Amino acid sequence: MHKLLPGVLLLAGIVQAQSWNMATPYPPGNFHTQNIQQFAREVEEATGGRLRITVHPGGSLFPHPQILPAVRNGQIQMGEVLMSLLANEFPIFNLDAIPFVATGYEEARRLYQAQRPEVERWLGQRGMVLLYAVPWPPQGLYTRRPVNSAQDLRGLRFRAYNPATARMAELLGMTPVQVEAADIPQAFATGIVEAMVTSAATGVDSQAWDFTRYFYDVKAWIPKNMVVVGRRALEGLSPQDREALLQAARRAEERGWRLSQEQEERAMQTLASRGMQVVRPSPQLLADLRRVGETMVLEWQRQAGAQGVQVYRRYLGR
Repeated sequence: MHKLLPGVLLLAGIVQAQSWNMATPYPPGNFHTQNIQQFAREVEEATGGRLRITVHPGGSLFPHPQILPAVRNGQIQMGEVLMSLLANEFPIFNLDAIPFVATGYEEARRLYQAQRPEVERWLGQRGMVLLYAVPWPPQGLYTRRPVNSAQDLRGLRFRAYNPATARMAELLGMTPVQVEAADIPQAFATGIVEAMVTSAATGVDSQAWDFTRYFYDVKAWIPKNMVVVGRRALEGLSPQDREALLQAARRAEERGWRLSQEQEERAMQTLASRGMQVVRPSPQLLADLRRVGETMVLEWQRQAGAQGVQVYRRYLGR
């Protein structure tokens, strides 16, 4: 009996250790993915190897739209998604993707604080827990030719990545085409799209200088990614390991916000160094885009109802 005891103890240790899978749609070099990789390393270290998180970047495990359902169904334990991708399911997710609602990081943080209680409630009702959220750098306009007003955009095929960008395209007289970040170069190369609004960071990821010439720094909005975990997986951890995970998530959130701000300037410098024209938008183009934003805010408030209006007022401090 005594000879078997070490093996029994070893087996118990093996049973306690957990290996989780996490899916993200963004490539390994993206700052969101790198932040997640550091989060995973910190969790493994803090738990003494009892919890190992394998990160699957670039949509390699699930396409972007399937990541949250996979967490909800227990196929994977964790996932990262763009919050505004879920706008059709819950309008609160869409508020950070409406043009000119929040254009700076201080505004973006206030908006996140206003959204977070409702986001946590929605996820909780579906068996998931919000771990943290990190913003993208402000969104800019990429085109192949100069654009001085909304009139110059009419008729273009425009890359949409959520309901808000699709609606913006419609209001500007463009044709929205749904294209995920990983497919941007191919979409431009084949003529599926001719313009897009996205961050300078995504422009670097997709090597936008190969297919566009102009980046207009309109700072239209600051969307966020959120990292979620299945409640059953979280509750399956020991209290000690659960707290280690939550602590690492808090650090990842703060680190991610800092990385986003650092990334903005660095990415724009990279675009310029690769031959792109990084320019300020004309007053007319900004005015045209702001009018679209005002229309979309009104539409959003009607769609989101009293709950949404309350969140928006909370953000505005009213």
